[in-house]
Amino acid sequence: MIQKQDLRYFQEKQILVASIDIGTNSTHLLVAEINLELKSFSIKFTDKSTTRLGERDEEGNLTQESIQRALVTLKRFKEYCESNGVKQIVTAATSAVREAPNGQDFIRRVLDETDIQIEMISGSEEARLIYLGVLSGMAFEDQSFVIIDIGGGSTELILADKKDAIALTSSRIGAVRLKNDFLNKESINSERSSFLTTFIKGSLEPSVRKIKSRSRGDKTLSMIATSGTATSLGNLISDDLGESKQKLHGYKFKRENLQNVLGKLIKLPVSEIKKIPSLSERRAEIIVPGALILNTAMEMLNFNELTISERALREGLVVDWMLRKGIIKNELNIQSNIRKTTIVHQARKFGVDSTRAEKNIDIAFQIYDQTKNIFHSDNDPKAKELLWAASNLYSCGKFVNVSSYHKHSWYLIKNCELLGYSEAETNIIASIARYHRKTLPKKRHESWQNLISKEDKTLVLEMSLILRLAASLDQRPDKVISSVQIKLQGNILTFELLPLNRNHDLLLEKWNLELCRNVIKELKNMDLKVI
Repeated sequence: MIQKQDLRYFQEKQILVASIDIGTNSTHLLVAEINLELKSFSIKFTDKSTTRLGERDEEGNLTQESIQRALVTLKRFKEYCESNGVKQIVTAATSAVREAPNGQDFIRRVLDETDIQIEMISGSEEARLIYLGVLSGMAFEDQSFVIIDIGGGSTELILADKKDAIALTSSRIGAVRLKNDFLNKESINSERSSFLTTFIKGSLEPSVRKIKSRSRGDKTLSMIATSGTATSLGNLISDDLGESKQKLHGYKFKRENLQNVLGKLIKLPVSEIKKIPSLSERRAEIIVPGALILNTAMEMLNFNELTISERALREGLVVDWMLRKGIIKNELNIQSNIRKTTIVHQARKFGVDSTRAEKNIDIAFQIYDQTKNIFHSDNDPKAKELLWAASNLYSCGKFVNVSSYHKHSWYLIKNCELLGYSEAETNIIASIARYHRKTLPKKRHESWQNLISKEDKTLVLEMSLILRLAASLDQRPDKVISSVQIKLQGNILTFELLPLNRNHDLLLEKWNLELCRNVIKELKNMDLKVI
């Protein structure tokens, strides 16, 4: 999820990092100042623009008008960041881009015109990042919480405590989606309201069921609400109660307060709601569907009160970046290991032999460490980690069929939930597994087309070559190779295999390694010599 890799700024005490959230209704910018000594961050600047990417054409594609609005906004955000010393920009796109057939085209166009790398995140990954954002700004103490984030196209429900996210869910229902599908009229009668509530319950039911099953009847649960819907309703409720304007972060209100405000809003035409000072014109159009979703969720989960968190996805992107960079090491310890945990989990799910995987990783890392400036430049800090992930999962396709298992591995990895990994990183891992054997990438391959940038494709070529060589040496259940020694003289690349035991002649391993000769010649123009 990191756009550029440059660790030199860690010599500074404070750095600026920006996160951009490309949502269904709006695109948001947050600039955070990270204190490297205190291992915390404060929010220095925020901005947003109503880009309305949730507006689709008849085929479900993002419209050219919405794409243009987003491009104008992103260029403005990029200019601000460059003018104010921001070191890194992390950008995520959620349901609107994720579900659009031309979503990848939009991401490529943004990269071409702004040099901003967008990561398209899954619903579960969005929920995890929201949890991190909330955790960065609220004291959970020893209590568990249900977090609800009502976006334009989806609603995330998360069961969590201060140590971990226990359940991550995402439902395809949001304020904009509900408005576009059902609320074209100026106001809603009681019959229509009843129908919408029933529809919302049906949409949220799988998520609610999962939350309830994982909470095991915990009566100490509290609810936290994030997103523009929650903060806008908090403002309206505060006004309705005649309270002085309060800080919304940490503001509490009861469900009866929400119902009172909803009861008034639902009777008004949108033209009248737009006159409410605390609501923007676009928020006024979607506040009723958003309130209906929140009220229904509170009813289904038996909550009579909630607390607003102004920290959510954008802050979660910053926390995730800090975790990946090792700035946060002890705090949120489980979350910092989420990438490792999810890979191991998926490997076990697909029956990968962990002992052989560890053996293969050892060989792959030996090759990686000895081929700097031969196979790779070692400029990308995430390369070795992605190689590690692919080395764990490259054989998972055998779960489907041994024949062409590398193709099955690509499909399984691409479509499983790798929490902590962006969609681009997941595609890289899947493609490394795809090309670790048999043919090299071709333009017609879907797995190759899914790689957005030239850098991603180069990384896949480099890491898949290393994995191909390591996998060729994995011919027996037991470890028989002590180490691999690699030397390059002229264009002769020599691999010397040292046996773990003198009784091992390693003929099988040497023969299989020889089969990689043509690939090395084609990719690196080197001649392989095995001894």
